[in-house]
Amino acid sequence: MILDHIGIAVKNIESAKKMYESILQSKAYYEEVLESQKVNVAFFKTGTESKIELLEGIGPDSPITKFIEKKGEGIHHMAFLVQDIHAEIERMKKEGFEALQESPKIGAANKLVFFFHPKSVGGSLIELCQKQT
Repeated sequence: MILDHIGIAVKNIESAKKMYESILQSKAYYEEVLESQKVNVAFFKTGTESKIELLEGIGPDSPITKFIEKKGEGIHHMAFLVQDIHAEIERMKKEGFEALQESPKIGAANKLVFFFHPKSVGGSLIELCQKQT
């Protein structure tokens, strides 16, 4: 399991992209609108394996919009890349971590994604992700 990315909730993805372009001295390498999750995303590489994901909610009922209303902009989740998402989900459930969904869903870049509740993981939303072949 390796750190794949840190997700950051933002109100305006265009202005956030400009700020991160300045910080990282590079452009976003991948962008996508995920209608199913009501979010716009932009990814920046921060090294050989880890990335920053900017998340902008689409509409008032987006989970990202609701997150920002409660907590403001900032770190939303940490995502870990796994080889076998189903095995890792079961392992973590057995260790007492609370799942936020029944099964993995398709996320950005066509990866399988699964989330664990912050209250069971020391206050941080944890995402598992797996590349599909």
